[in-house]
Amino acid sequence: MSSVSGRTVEHAGAHLVPRRFLPIAAWTLLCANILLQIAFPLTGGGTTAMTTGSALLLSVAMLCAAGATHGLRGALTLLLVAGGGGLLAETVGVHTGVPFGAYSYTGALQPELFGVPVAVPAAWIMMSWPAFVVATRLAADRTWLVIPVGAYALTAWDVFLDPQMVDNGYWQWDSTTPSLPGVDGIPLSNFAGWLMVSLIIMTCLSVAMRTGRGSDAPEGTVPLVAYLWTYFSSVIGHLVFFGQPMVAVVGGVLMGVIAIPLAISLVREVRRARR
Repeated sequence: MSSVSGRTVEHAGAHLVPRRFLPIAAWTLLCANILLQIAFPLTGGGTTAMTTGSALLLSVAMLCAAGATHGLRGALTLLLVAGGGGLLAETVGVHTGVPFGAYSYTGALQPELFGVPVAVPAAWIMMSWPAFVVATRLAADRTWLVIPVGAYALTAWDVFLDPQMVDNGYWQWDSTTPSLPGVDGIPLSNFAGWLMVSLIIMTCLSVAMRTGRGSDAPEGTVPLVAYLWTYFSSVIGHLVFFGQPMVAVVGGVLMGVIAIPLAISLVREVRRARR
């Protein structure tokens, strides 16, 4: 009996010790990504290496964050659902035009996998987890809101992403109309496709993480900070450095629907903790 208990404790400890370092790794990678993104304006929007490096840094940070709160299963689920699902959607999309509309990669963003730059599925990972955690936080006990809020939170970010990537020459659209007012060059079909794929990703994450069945919400501030940093840096970047003030305004409003309530809730939480 004692030997069995001893092996159980030892086995559990073997999993707990590495997991304790995952939050540190997540914070370190997030900070490294922030420093890298701060350098983007100095290079006119970032070089190819910087764009790929930023996506990989933040995606691994989110995998660490998911692993810190949900274990290996959580990290692998995020990798499979967001990374694999994003790669599948983009592979189908670039070859068929479904579900985003007809577009093509220019070959400027390397390396590629199945004709899709590896930075692209990494981007799905790096923002799917923040969107999911933010949605879980904002939805509170209304678990039915997690999926639509998470899908919207993820799709709204693309209002910033797509114009910047097109402007940098990483991909191009066959037809750019109709488009969002102020976001010329990106068809509405793109955002419709994003919303559809995001709904699937959020549904899979919700079921896998069991939030849809009333379990505790994911903990950890790394995804929350990542979402807020992405929001505020995107607004400032497009407004001041990238020459796209209307994208800053439109994206600021659409993504702000999620980011502003999140920021307010965090400020209130900090104030309550101080009291």
